[in-house]
Amino acid sequence: MVNKNKKTSKLNMNLRTKTLLTISLIVLLLVLVIITSLSINPGDIKTNFQLMNQAPSFEHLFGTDWIGRDMFTRTLKGLGLSIQIGIVASILSSIIAVILGLLSSFNKYFDTFVSWIVDLFLSVPHILAIILISIALGGGAFGVTVGVALTHWTSLTRVLRAEIKQIQTSEYVKLSKNLGKSKLWIATKQILPLIVSQIIVGTILIFPHAIMHEASVTFLGFGLSPHEPAIGVILSESMKYLATGNWWLALFPGLSLLIIVLLFDIVGENIKKLLNPASANN
Repeated sequence: MVNKNKKTSKLNMNLRTKTLLTISLIVLLLVLVIITSLSINPGDIKTNFQLMNQAPSFEHLFGTDWIGRDMFTRTLKGLGLSIQIGIVASILSSIIAVILGLLSSFNKYFDTFVSWIVDLFLSVPHILAIILISIALGGGAFGVTVGVALTHWTSLTRVLRAEIKQIQTSEYVKLSKNLGKSKLWIATKQILPLIVSQIIVGTILIFPHAIMHEASVTFLGFGLSPHEPAIGVILSESMKYLATGNWWLALFPGLSLLIIVLLFDIVGENIKKLLNPASANN
């Protein structure tokens, strides 16, 4: 029996170690992408018409575009910009979700209001809402970030609202109410600490949706301006040259974006395992 417990303990330790190692490696890779992107100045992406439309090689890993710019450098710069927008938008979305989730715990009127506003935002397609908000704010990185942030809080709000409803049925919350504690005190001191894990996981899982919608809106021409080396801009421009056989202009930037999205999704799932022991062995 003792040996069986030791084996189970070692297995759990190995799972925990592998999970932490996976998270650390992915976070390190993402940080390197952001740092490398920030170190690239727009002036470093130079045009050279003698190198235009060259296929991938050891000198230019992702090839060159129609005016001789190195696609690997442009892709790295675009990924960094997209990641920054995705991170900021995810955090802002989570803040909105937390505020509305806690607000729903005050009374049934606030709860009805939160439920109504969630349904209202869910009834409008994300892409359309982001485009309208971005245009209203003048476009650019600021407009896209705010647009993405204001449209991606609904799912997390629903999760937090359901979790808070369950917490409110607990004995210690009822006891606090009987002792005369205010609803704000209960929300911040008793409910908020218990939903931190959901907030962390939710914020990370919002990111893949945020970065994909940012790229989609930019690809359609309603997001970042054409002179910014965003992935959406790169993919939009490359569509004009795919018919001439320059497949690398869209393949590598698009594949890089999908890999970044997948990495964030893996981080979210692994953090969920760490914060929720019940799912660690699934």
